[in-house]
Amino acid sequence: MELGLVTMLRAAWVAAIIPILIALIPSSKLGCFHEFLLGFAKRGKIMQSSNNKFTVPQKFFCHFYILATLWTTLLLVAMSLYAYTTTTVISESSLFSSIVSDLTGGSHILSLHTSNSSKENRSKVLLSVFLLLLMETQALRRLFESIYVFKYSPSARMHILGYFVGLFFYTAAPLSLCCNFALEVLEFIASLVQEFIVKGKERIQVAEFDWWEFVNPLMQLRWYAWVGAAISFWGWIHQHCCHAILGKLRKNREQFDDYIIPHGDWFEYVSSPHYLAEIVIYGGLVVASGCLDLTVWLLFSFVVVNLVLAAAETHRWYLHKFDNYPRNRFAILPFLY
Repeated sequence: MELGLVTMLRAAWVAAIIPILIALIPSSKLGCFHEFLLGFAKRGKIMQSSNNKFTVPQKFFCHFYILATLWTTLLLVAMSLYAYTTTTVISESSLFSSIVSDLTGGSHILSLHTSNSSKENRSKVLLSVFLLLLMETQALRRLFESIYVFKYSPSARMHILGYFVGLFFYTAAPLSLCCNFALEVLEFIASLVQEFIVKGKERIQVAEFDWWEFVNPLMQLRWYAWVGAAISFWGWIHQHCCHAILGKLRKNREQFDDYIIPHGDWFEYVSSPHYLAEIVIYGGLVVASGCLDLTVWLLFSFVVVNLVLAAAETHRWYLHKFDNYPRNRFAILPFLY
């Protein structure tokens, strides 16, 4: 069952990546396809305000982060509960196996193999919890920014298809970080609910929650989890700075349709530093996952191609809009593109 979910997620990411990759090919023969796809991706200042057919207000961006926050929180709570229960059960089982083996004079080989396998499975579950924690901090900050930092123009629109792609992304992205255990966790939660329905609240044995027993295994995650978290946090900080710069430009503007060249932080190097920071954030998730999870790699690949396409168009808009636009700025990748 888990394999089926993982396969569907990977297929969905591949299906989303391929058209954007084709549109990014610098070929005149693909110009029509590029413009066709870009028509769905345009939003805000790079979308002509005269064409409002099949569009929604850009302020609907907050819907993405509401969905991301609620969905990630749900997954995080379920995975954490499963991880905590698994950790407790494994600890008790290992202790019991050791005692029985000592009393009976039996071999430790089988129990050791079982213990190592259980610990490996537990560490993967805990890593999924850690990745969801990183995703949750990102979703919460973006939700805060969409409400209190960004001041969207009343005329700012985005295509309805782009809106649905955003909803898909913030549904599939958190799930991709824990898909290897999602259905297993779902069965676990379903069994708890069923037990609650059958036995009732008073008859269910509620174990005392030990915060240290939950946090301690997370602190023992491998080095790459913390390196990935540091990379992600680096991007997290710079994205917030860039969003604050854009928010101040909008706040200090007399008219919503007046645009000013942004300066400061990574804006000195690229036209879309908030997109670059997003790539850094999800690159950190790849590192934190151990760089071996294909689903997380596909998630990251979608983020890269999607933002590169959007950044290229934003860069062209800046160059066309401002004669004095800094010519040393790149679109999204410093000194490269």
